Amino acid sequence: MKMHAFLLGAMLAAPGRTAPAAVPSPLPAVHSFTSLVISPAGDRVASVESLQSLTSAELLHGPIIIRSVRDGRVLKSIDPCATCSYAGLAWSADGRQLAFLGADGSAGTVRVLLDGDGGVKTLATLAGVANTPRFSPDGRLLAMLATVAAKKKIGALEAGVPQVGDIGAAPDEQRIAIVPIGGGDLSLVTPDDTFIYEYDWTPDSRGFVATAAKGDGDNNWWLAELDAFDLAQGTARQIVGPHYDRYQMAMPRVAPDGKSVTFIGGIMSDFGPLGGEVYEVGLGGGSPSSLTPGFRGSFNALLWRGKQLYATAIIIDHAALVAIDPVKHTVRTLWSDSVTASAAEGDVSLSADGRTGAAVVEDFGHAPKIIAGLLPKMAAITHDNDASTVELDVRSVQWKSGGFDVQGWLIGPGTRPSGKLFPMIVHVHGGPSAAVLPLFGTDYSLYTTVHEWAAHGYYVFMPNPRGSFGQGDAFARANIRDFGGGDFRDIMSGVDAAEKVAPIDDRRLGIHGHSYGGFMVMWAVTHTDRFHTAVAGAGISDWISYYGLNGVDTWMLPFFGASMYDDPLPYRAVSPLESIKRVRTPTLMYTGEYDVEVPAEQSFEFWHGLRDLNVATELHVYPGEGHLIQQSAHIVDLRHRLPEWFDRYLAP
Repeated sequence: MKMHAFLLGAMLAAPGRTAPAAVPSPLPAVHSFTSLVISPAGDRVASVESLQSLTSAELLHGPIIIRSVRDGRVLKSIDPCATCSYAGLAWSADGRQLAFLGADGSAGTVRVLLDGDGGVKTLATLAGVANTPRFSPDGRLLAMLATVAAKKKIGALEAGVPQVGDIGAAPDEQRIAIVPIGGGDLSLVTPDDTFIYEYDWTPDSRGFVATAAKGDGDNNWWLAELDAFDLAQGTARQIVGPHYDRYQMAMPRVAPDGKSVTFIGGIMSDFGPLGGEVYEVGLGGGSPSSLTPGFRGSFNALLWRGKQLYATAIIIDHAALVAIDPVKHTVRTLWSDSVTASAAEGDVSLSADGRTGAAVVEDFGHAPKIIAGLLPKMAAITHDNDASTVELDVRSVQWKSGGFDVQGWLIGPGTRPSGKLFPMIVHVHGGPSAAVLPLFGTDYSLYTTVHEWAAHGYYVFMPNPRGSFGQGDAFARANIRDFGGGDFRDIMSGVDAAEKVAPIDDRRLGIHGHSYGGFMVMWAVTHTDRFHTAVAGAGISDWISYYGLNGVDTWMLPFFGASMYDDPLPYRAVSPLESIKRVRTPTLMYTGEYDVEVPAEQSFEFWHGLRDLNVATELHVYPGEGHLIQQSAHIVDLRHRLPEWFDRYLAP
């Protein structure tokens, strides 16, 4: 413990470390569009707009802007709270009111706000956190997910609280809360011992369906069941019990006739990144059946419009909006493009008749914009970021590996001297149930943009190996009880595929990853000498000790088939510490002090082993951080630390 305390905020380095090299200056701040939602009539679109730095994870204040879908013209600006960050925009059924939340971080409160003909009014103020407001079908109530007096931000990615006192006692419980539109008190209407993850109103406005679990919300999503809650009685009834051996359940949506519930079911390693097939079950309960068996893609959002079921999906290297026929089990594509951000993550908004859509899209070389219009011809209606473009060499690379078709993204400088070879960094995504999406900014684990790496003289290769979303349920399940096996072979054969299509110097390869990607970095350096340097963020070095230390141990049950206590051998077999004596690769590690998902001790163990083996290594622990490094000063530090490390070993 003394060593741990001493090292917080300090770097463990070999003598003679040079000063960090600067990352090339980023582009100016980009115009961001979040919480986008189209009006029921399809004539207006609302979103929270602000200037967003590519180097900061902090929430910035920005107004809610309502635009014309026809030409993008600003119709209205809403900004009633100068100290709040807005989110959770929701239109009333008649389109005359817009509900939203205003979170005041300094005060620790959330305002439930409603904009209508008479201006903005506050329906309620909550001490805690809240998200996902939704009007009841009859328009009389507004529901939301609320955590009163929350000890931390919701989610295992957020920084945990110090583990002192009675451990595990009185965890935060996120509950469904309601407030009358006409005025009245906010009421919590689900049990105080149950964490609600996602919910939907029943068509009669008398209750909800929700994914829920007793106890610690961070840890128990993988054991969640699908329940029905009666609004008047506050009672719960199970519709579908936990099926962690088959799938996790997400995005529950009640059919308009109130007779059935659809949801996304699949193998998922984190709550948030969703992917799977679409299932249906009767509201009274029963055995769910897949509406999309064998679909080569991963669904990540569902919505009903009238009698039609719509969904969004990642299909290999495209984002898509589709219509699903529950009777014929057919999928019809309405819109598809190789763009991402909210579109690929399921945030496509549809009008009440399903004919008009809106989404925020971006790619590696183009900053975000809102597209909207009649499907399938959505077109850009914002041009704030038109100047924020970067010339890049972007390729969607596909290759064969172990009987699978595998895909990944390869990004390099747009203009290159003839005959020159470039170093390449392999970036492995976290999860493992996730997918690399073409972001102009950064994902939660990259901390630098790919266009900055390209300007710095690197290619970046981001594979989607087996276990990733985008190619169907069988592909997503192909790494069960095989971490570091087939997925590692997919990555290595992907490096070969990248070298065949781009001017890459095989003598200057690096590897970087965070979370599961950090594990894969540790696994790589213990199983190959092909990489000349490595960076592991929040990596897992010993699955045995990890099982006992982390705050989300139930996620491993679907992937290992049993707990570590019941069957420890599979956990030990894929622990990098078991083969650490093979390491020769210089390795930098970083982690957060209060990481719930991957405790900092995992990085300490691997760093300790490399140091004893006289392998060049450094470890940096960021104070107060969780699984995500979010404080601006720490992100700036990482943005200097990463290129300095890679340059030290890969520069010409």
